[in-house]
Amino acid sequence: MCTFEGMDIKHNLEEFNKTLNGRDCTLVAVSKTKPVSDILEAYEAGQRVFGENKVQELTDKKDQLPGDIEWHMIGHLQRNKVKYIADFVSLIHSVDSPRLLRAVNKEGRKAGRKIPVLLQLHIAEEESKYGFDKDEVNELLEQHAFDDLPNVEVRGLMGMATFTEDKEKIRREFRSLAGYYKELKDRDLPENVRMELLSMGMSGDYKIALEEGSNMIRVGSSIFGARNNSN
Repeated sequence: MCTFEGMDIKHNLEEFNKTLNGRDCTLVAVSKTKPVSDILEAYEAGQRVFGENKVQELTDKKDQLPGDIEWHMIGHLQRNKVKYIADFVSLIHSVDSPRLLRAVNKEGRKAGRKIPVLLQLHIAEEESKYGFDKDEVNELLEQHAFDDLPNVEVRGLMGMATFTEDKEKIRREFRSLAGYYKELKDRDLPENVRMELLSMGMSGDYKIALEEGSNMIRVGSSIFGARNNSN
C-alpha cells in the first residue's frame, strides 16, 4: 500500500485530487483519532468532507471546527447514540440493520429532518464486518418497509472489502456490491430510497474500488499519516 506519510496534509490531498483526475467521486477524509489541528490543515487546503467512526469524537470535533464541514459517520453506530448526531450529520454510511434504520427515523423525526444514510452491505468474508445481505434489503423493499421511515433518506450503499493482500478477492467483492447497486438503480424504488452514492474503498484498496465504480472513497492514513492509537 502506498501512503504519503511524512509529507504534509495539503500535499497529500493534492495528490489524491490528481488521482481522482476530475472523476465524479467524493473524497471522505477519515479523521478518526486525528487532532483538530490536522483537520484544520485539511480544511484550509480545501477539504470539506470528513469521516469519523465514534460518536463522541465526532461531536467533540464538530463543536471546535468550522460550521460548513460535512460530517460523515462511517463507523459502527449504536442505536442509543444516534440522538447525539441526528441534528447535524450529513451522511451515515453504516446503517446495517432494520433496528438501526428505525432508530435513525425516530431521531430524525425529533430533529425535524430527513437523515441521509447509506445501507451497509456485508460483502467481506470476515465475520467481524457488519451489514445487510442482499436478500435482507430486497425483503425490506418488497415489504415496503421504507414507507414507514419518512425521516430516513437512503442515498445508496456502502461496503468494506476483506482485509487481505489478495487484490482479485477485493475486486470480486467490490464488483459484487457495484452490481447490486446498479441492479437497485434500475428498480422502482420508494420515494425515500435513491441509488446515488456507492461508498467503497479505503486507503489500501481505493484504486480497485474506483475501477469497479465507487463514487465515494473513505481515506485516512494516506492523507493524515499512520493512525494514532493512543487517542
